[in-house]
Amino acid sequence: MQVVIIGAGIIGATLACQLGSQGAKVTVIDATGPASGATGRSFGWANASCYADEAHYHLRRESLHAYRRLAATSGVSDIRWTGCLCWEETGDAFDAQANALSALGYDLKEIDRAAFAELEPNVSPPKRALMFKTEAAIEPVALTQTLLAHSNARLMFGCRVSGVVVENGAVRGVRVPGGTLPADRVIVASGTGSQAILADVGVHLPMLDRPGVILKTKPVAAILNHILVAPGQEFRQLPDGTILAPTAANHQRDDSDQVAERLDQSADIAMERLRNLIPDTALEWASVSLAQRPVPQDGLPVIGACGPEGLFTSVMHSGITLAPLAAEILSKEVLDQSLTNSQADLIAPYRPDRFQS
Repeated sequence: MQVVIIGAGIIGATLACQLGSQGAKVTVIDATGPASGATGRSFGWANASCYADEAHYHLRRESLHAYRRLAATSGVSDIRWTGCLCWEETGDAFDAQANALSALGYDLKEIDRAAFAELEPNVSPPKRALMFKTEAAIEPVALTQTLLAHSNARLMFGCRVSGVVVENGAVRGVRVPGGTLPADRVIVASGTGSQAILADVGVHLPMLDRPGVILKTKPVAAILNHILVAPGQEFRQLPDGTILAPTAANHQRDDSDQVAERLDQSADIAMERLRNLIPDTALEWASVSLAQRPVPQDGLPVIGACGPEGLFTSVMHSGITLAPLAAEILSKEVLDQSLTNSQADLIAPYRPDRFQS
């Protein structure tokens, strides 16, 4: 079976790896290159502690398990199970967050100031925090490149898809410079670019404007051990010593549709927050980057068949958390395999047909 995946971010790469391992002949096409869009400007936090509702929680929780399956089968090393320390809420809101996650069965532990200081001696300790042991730090660019290499897919970069070719109600390929590339199945996984590609074949995928700005500091000595979520600031340290931080306060719930300040001003403000949180380390920002996060209109993932026979899509935020599970499920459908009852239940709320009139 010839499968074309449009998009070489984390979603497209995990799909290519899954499909390639099952014998599909995969071609991945991207107008720029691997992880060049939202994936390459992601905070890289895989978690189930941030969720929209109970069904969304279970989807994210299962995707953490899917990451472990992915690591076991592909041997990737760009997934670090650092865990997360979270104290973004205080008082009653802190208790409400802990109680809600406990009721869902999430693996968490409350720690006090002394325990926090032992775990993160370079961070100003809060009175209390929640430890989420099962969450992971993902290096999205490296992981995307590794998965594409493992997939044995053909890679076409700098190649813009101008449309999906449909004959007699079924996909036959995609239009690329120079002609039509034949395909039995086409998966649109190009983030914010998916809307226009799908609209060309009558599939409605409304998207929100959700700009995200990510700051990187100049490298420093290894000082952080976990993903850290303070009031108004998330941050973590990369293997090369860089500290990575979204510039938006409360990044996971940020619903801004435009950038409020110049990027350098946003970086300066975030740096002040970081310096207060890590007071004994000299920090300087090195780069700041802007990307549009691929957020469907209702804020939830869109995964599955749509429009003509043989056409599928996989678009979501956070793709970093959900990519491995989305790939497990969608690859089965692309290859005409049956889902388990559990997989069918997990994916049922996120089908593309919810947006079709």
